[in-house]
Amino acid sequence: MKIKDLPSQNRPRERFLKYGAEALSDAELFAILLRTGTKSENIIEVSNRLIAEYGLDKLFDCSLKELEKINGIGPAKAMQILTISEIMKRRNQSINKPTKIKCAEDVYKYFYDKLKDEKQESFYILMLSTQNNIIQEQLISKGVLDASIIHPREIFKPAIKNSSSKIIVIHNHPSGNPNPSEEDLDITKRLIEAGSQLDIKVLDHVIVAKDGYWSWQEKKD
Repeated sequence: MKIKDLPSQNRPRERFLKYGAEALSDAELFAILLRTGTKSENIIEVSNRLIAEYGLDKLFDCSLKELEKINGIGPAKAMQILTISEIMKRRNQSINKPTKIKCAEDVYKYFYDKLKDEKQESFYILMLSTQNNIIQEQLISKGVLDASIIHPREIFKPAIKNSSSKIIVIHNHPSGNPNPSEEDLDITKRLIEAGSQLDIKVLDHVIVAKDGYWSWQEKKD
């Protein structure tokens, strides 16, 4: 049965207007977001199958291809779902987002929501003023972390452009273990040396993982 053929008191939009979002089921909320079903199923039924397949707790960690395996969820609907996921991440990040970095834990909190569920390694720099106020963040690379890819030129170019006197480099470990590899340590040493020649101090290298974080500065001390 199509949504328009349901009694008005059973339609998600009408129920939302009358009772509020909290009165709707998970599938009804998705039905409002996704709007249309298939020839054989209305969008509430499609949403129920989607939630049953992945679970609400895992749904937003899916890739586009995984979501599109569900009949009735094409590229547009999959993008709508993952757009909500990204908005949630950014909202959570903004709530406790520091404007000044005092320690490695501040960096960890700043990037945790952004990186905790990433399935690839992402390498960022955080540009700071002389007072350690955050100027800007910049994604440098995404994929397998390789010293041949993380070239000092790509790291320091945005720092120079933004007149940053200090930077912190950050990347994630999808495995959940924050301990550094030998290559992580080599990259850190190379960037610290390059930064000293450019008069841009590399304050720290922080590795973010679900199980915690690792800090070059803390371990060095």
